[in-house]
Amino acid sequence: MKGIILAGGSGTRLYPSTLSLCKQLLPIYDKPMIYYPLSVLMLAHIREILIISTPRDISRFKELFKNGEWLGIRIEYCVQEKPDGLAQGLILADKFVGNDTIALILGDNIFYGQGFTHILLTSKDEIQNDKNIYLHNGEVDCGAILFSYRVNNPHSFGVLEIGNDGKVLGLEEKPTNPKSNYAATGLYFYDNNAIDIAKNLKPSPRGELEITDVNIAYLKQNRLKAKNLGRGFAWLDTGTYDSLLEAGTFVQTLELRQGYKVACIEEIAFNNGWIDESCLMQRANLLENSGYGKYIKSLLEK
Repeated sequence: MKGIILAGGSGTRLYPSTLSLCKQLLPIYDKPMIYYPLSVLMLAHIREILIISTPRDISRFKELFKNGEWLGIRIEYCVQEKPDGLAQGLILADKFVGNDTIALILGDNIFYGQGFTHILLTSKDEIQNDKNIYLHNGEVDCGAILFSYRVNNPHSFGVLEIGNDGKVLGLEEKPTNPKSNYAATGLYFYDNNAIDIAKNLKPSPRGELEITDVNIAYLKQNRLKAKNLGRGFAWLDTGTYDSLLEAGTFVQTLELRQGYKVACIEEIAFNNGWIDESCLMQRANLLENSGYGKYIKSLLEK
């Protein structure tokens, strides 16, 4: 499975802060926003990742991550000339993905919860191994997995109607009368057919290729499943000033109370066996004047 981070867009809801810097590089407490979606892909043991961003910002991501070797992964970059929809990211990633399966994540989404790694890895196996899930009309393969989350205001989200077996029965974008309180988050696992589906989409009334339409195509094939992120999980979309503050406070509270870092990508790489103690120390020395760098160094003292 290969990973795609969508880090484009104009970020108009965060003007004037994003007039000269994309929102995915804004800090969420003690690290750039993009560290959080990157950490999700790394927790899923995905080591080949494509970052898609604007012509203005792509060089800044290259400066931040380079080729990813210091994390034991490979990072490539792609320019999205215009914000023509999330599903366009699948088309732009065609050559990068090749014949692989896909994990697509939005660059402004934060996930946190115990057992998340297990959910990611089992979902990845389901897509990669073409395992079957039982539906009412027989055995069919699972071509796409969405990750659902209960919200109090479903009118503001893409809402999922989910059967007891995990099958998605319905999908509506910002419905007036939602059939459930379960929203589709900004994380999607797809088989390789997603790229061809995206290529055959027609632009929506707002002129974009919608990721919802990709998901609806899988729904019509009875190949769409949802994994619910239940009680104890946090999913935050950081597209507004209020949500930025909320996310930063959430991360600060967790880190100060527990003494663990959230989305420390160096720690994940080390725990995954992708980098050794020497690489970790080099990184700690580079960042030694920050609390983040001191935390990395403390990992070597345990």
